[in-house]
Amino acid sequence: MKTAQENKSFTLWPYAIVVAIVLFMAYIAMFVYKAMQQDVDLVSKDYYEQEIKYQDQIDKVKRTQALGDVMLDYKADADAILLQMPATYKDKNLTGTITLFRPSDDKMDKELSLQLGRDQSQLLETNDLESGVWKVRVNFSDGEEFYYTEKTVQIK
Repeated sequence: MKTAQENKSFTLWPYAIVVAIVLFMAYIAMFVYKAMQQDVDLVSKDYYEQEIKYQDQIDKVKRTQALGDVMLDYKADADAILLQMPATYKDKNLTGTITLFRPSDDKMDKELSLQLGRDQSQLLETNDLESGVWKVRVNFSDGEEFYYTEKTVQIK
């Protein structure tokens, strides 16, 4: 006949279940901690103010297209973007800015002043830009009206 001492058998299952639950909770806690450390930025800091002014932006684009669209052409062999104004702007004294906008990282954005040559063009060097997708935004004015155009280029 077996005694009470021999009937008790030791099993690891309860300990294994507790360890598995603790490890799972630690994994979830680590995942939440890492997720909270990620930098989550909007595309721009003043996003809501820009949304309110969006109708002005639409009007600028329409005015630009009415006078002839601005040509932005990326030349990979020359490491440059050619900005060419249409002939309708020839008699106008244009001033403005060119923004090289990197959608994936706002720290890489660059802003240049519009400096057109006699042939109404400007060459933007891209050898110091990271490869990838860039948006070239041109905001300019003739003193009376404001104009805007934008094109996405793939820098290689």
